[in-house]
Amino acid sequence: MQVQSYLMFNGRCQEALDFYQKAIGAKVEMVMRFKDAPEGQCAPGTENNIMHSSFKVGDTVLMASDGMNSGPLEFKGISLTLNPKTEAECERLFNALADGGQVFQPLIKTFFSPKFGVVTDKFGVNWMVLVDQQPATKAA
Repeated sequence: MQVQSYLMFNGRCQEALDFYQKAIGAKVEMVMRFKDAPEGQCAPGTENNIMHSSFKVGDTVLMASDGMNSGPLEFKGISLTLNPKTEAECERLFNALADGGQVFQPLIKTFFSPKFGVVTDKFGVNWMVLVDQQPATKAA
């Protein structure tokens, strides 16, 4: 069994997919539009909206949709976390996600990571970006 994240972008899903491809190297695996549904099951004007998509970031598959294409985008109470291997990659990913978004915690060194930051991207998705702390090696 797996738990997967499913993000609803309320009419901005294609824009989000394009952004994540450029910003964090996401690989779009599948896009199904409402026009792909059986005849008569698509509301007029929603034909090109994304009913379902999946994209991969590293080893993780995320799913996304335009949803019902109504209301404000709200991603409350959750954060997605990126764990790049290097501090340079951490900075690149953090800055790319911050483009058009809002930084809540600039990248800093902490007791649990040499680089850690918190950002909300331009779609309102919260991200924590951090390099895992390397365990100290024991002297022989």
